Amino acid sequence: MITAAQLRAARALLGIDQRRLAELSSLSVPTIQRMEASGDVIRGNVDSLMKLVGALEAAGIELIGEGATSTGGGRGVRLKG
Repeated sequence: MITAAQLRAARALLGIDQRRLAELSSLSVPTIQRMEASGDVIRGNVDSLMKLVGALEAAGIELIGEGATSTGGGRGVRLKG
């Protein structure tokens, strides 16, 4: 899935604030805030998580899962090329 750190990094790469991400994902600002405040992997309603991931992907973010091909070998995010 997606971690809170990945979510914050994705927002930073896109240069958007929590309010804009909420608009893009059709979620509330408090929901985005709770997700970003999570300790590690974001837990929550599957529908909300799908909306969030879908909005990030539509905006050009690629989520790198644990063990996926990346220079450092860990989780991360990058802009789609």
